Amino acid sequence: MTPCNRSWPNGETYGSAAPTLVELVDQLAAGRTTSKALVSEALRGIDATQPTLNAFRVIRHRAALAEAVEADRRLAAGERLPLLGVPIAIKDDIDMAGEPTAFGCAGDFPPAERDCEAVRRLRAAGAVIVGKTNSPEIGQWPFTEGTAFGATRNPWNLDHSAGGRPAARPPAVAAGLVPAAVGSDGAGSVRIPAAWNHLVGVKPQTDRVPTWPEPELFHGLTVIGPIARTVEDAALLLDILADSGGTYAKAAAATPAGCVSAVFRIPLQHRAGPAAPADPGRGRRPRRRADRVGPPGGDRGAALRSDGAGLPARSLTGFTSGSQRVPEKELLDPRTRENGRTGWLLSGPALKLSRAADVPLRKQVGSVFKDVDVVLDRRRRRCRPPKVGTFDGLSTGRLTGS
Repeated sequence: MTPCNRSWPNGETYGSAAPTLVELVDQLAAGRTTSKALVSEALRGIDATQPTLNAFRVIRHRAALAEAVEADRRLAAGERLPLLGVPIAIKDDIDMAGEPTAFGCAGDFPPAERDCEAVRRLRAAGAVIVGKTNSPEIGQWPFTEGTAFGATRNPWNLDHSAGGRPAARPPAVAAGLVPAAVGSDGAGSVRIPAAWNHLVGVKPQTDRVPTWPEPELFHGLTVIGPIARTVEDAALLLDILADSGGTYAKAAAATPAGCVSAVFRIPLQHRAGPAAPADPGRGRRPRRRADRVGPPGGDRGAALRSDGAGLPARSLTGFTSGSQRVPEKELLDPRTRENGRTGWLLSGPALKLSRAADVPLRKQVGSVFKDVDVVLDRRRRRCRPPKVGTFDGLSTGRLTGS
């Protein structure tokens, strides 16, 4: 794949040549750069690329620079924290004190009164949050386009979509505007745009990263996770979010001795939107050492079919809850309002049935790892990102693949 190096209006390039998260942490600790320099560069790049990438909904110019100056003071005093002085981005659905949480919706949203736990942990680690990235309305579409902010584009090809749900975070990372970002994933909101932007995205297990002040997101379907340009960077950020004491970073640095892998084959696959032409460079036959897991008709396949059946109830009722928090509901996309009404109908027995399947489903999926170490999921985005505007005017049925 060609490195993602594009030009800002002033002729300078951005992209894969940008330092990684781990490299920036080391540079700051060694005094080879300053937080003010890094944050200033990030803000300059964000401003310069807004007319093209359109990655950010909120840009914290003054606040981020003030926090960078304070980070430099602490660094000069000898203080060391995992992310002290490093610029980071968060998704538009994550609460940060003093900033609105619009979740991709149009309208005048009040600023959040306090940080959510994920942001608190980022701040405690010393990160400087430079802004909040765009998201489709209530995270429901496989594209990041809307009347509230326009279209977010793929930095590898500006004619194409960056992917769905939290897709503005991957362009911000892939373009080198920030070394890493934090968002949420329910049905692929980290993994799909990570694949379409040549990045590393992680959907952690449920409850691995706290969602406070919400007890859970989308009825347990959605979790908070990192996205970065390298496995090491994603592991470092996940350690911060999960407060795991460096467990993931150590695992990322280790060399596994003999690894048994398998490929999931799920009979009922959720497909978001119309299929784009297949990419001949993707989806090729995996290596022979990868065995199939979950054949149709088997116990594991049955469990996974149950998971697919439970997805609409959790997601659509989540859309209902999200719609109710919007101050100007008349500004919502008609498809959002339709999904909200459908979610209200599913908020009773259908949702309870979906939640009741949690324990047996976890046992079935967990049993896979008695036989293998790694599971390869080949379902996600074996096609190229569609062009911007592909989904304009499509009904909710076409968008959800129903």
